[in-house]
Amino acid sequence: MEPYDVDTNPVSWREAGEGSLILFLHGLGGTRIAWEPQLHNLSDQWRCVAWDMPGYGSSPTPTEPLTFASLADAVIQLLDVLEVDHSVIVGLSMGGMIGLHTALNHPDRVSSLILVDSSPSFGFDGTTDANSWINERISPLQEGRTLGEIAPDVLRSITAPQTDNSVIDEAVQAMARISTSGFTAAVHCLTTHNVTNSLNRIDTPTMVIVGDQDKETPPSYSRYLADHIPNARYAEIAGAGHLSNLEAPEIFNRLMREFLTMTTV
Repeated sequence: MEPYDVDTNPVSWREAGEGSLILFLHGLGGTRIAWEPQLHNLSDQWRCVAWDMPGYGSSPTPTEPLTFASLADAVIQLLDVLEVDHSVIVGLSMGGMIGLHTALNHPDRVSSLILVDSSPSFGFDGTTDANSWINERISPLQEGRTLGEIAPDVLRSITAPQTDNSVIDEAVQAMARISTSGFTAAVHCLTTHNVTNSLNRIDTPTMVIVGDQDKETPPSYSRYLADHIPNARYAEIAGAGHLSNLEAPEIFNRLMREFLTMTTV
């Protein structure tokens, strides 16, 4: 089944397939089209839905400041719209952070959790200054550049050196759909993420996946997640960077299938 788009308020999404729901949450530089290899491949067995985070793509920017609590609530509101009691949540980078907050705040609505190239907290290396990090990402936009214009350089900097141009082009299209206001709100929100001391409360089946060449959220971050979430599984994808679902889709999809089959979803 070919994916199709549903544009609505407050959250729009892209969907394919039937069956138990898998909800895909993109990262800071993604939108709903950043999961195409998964929607095409996994929709033979599952109902696959990829959202536009509030303020991204076709989803309007909220009037209130963005918080991880409000984003977790937005996930639950989308599940209600989709008329499902619970879902597999797959989140990449910031999407993984949202997945963590959703699992902590609404544990009965998350059947399984797959964290991809993500982190237990902002600045987990202990050396990142929040103000400098925000300014580095926002200043090009304040100078008049668009996200579509800066996307190629940004995406090249976070993927593995050997990543094919077609993958970069695909990711650029996703990033170009982000509004400046939505991106700015998300950048500020991301710096507030910290669930380091709460990971042991997550009791949903969890898989942690990371590219072994991810320099944005390196494997040590994912290892920490897997070590501190009870009974979590861990996998590294050789030769992939921060966008491992796009850089190595065949391996990524296989890992997802194996995990979801084992957890009887």
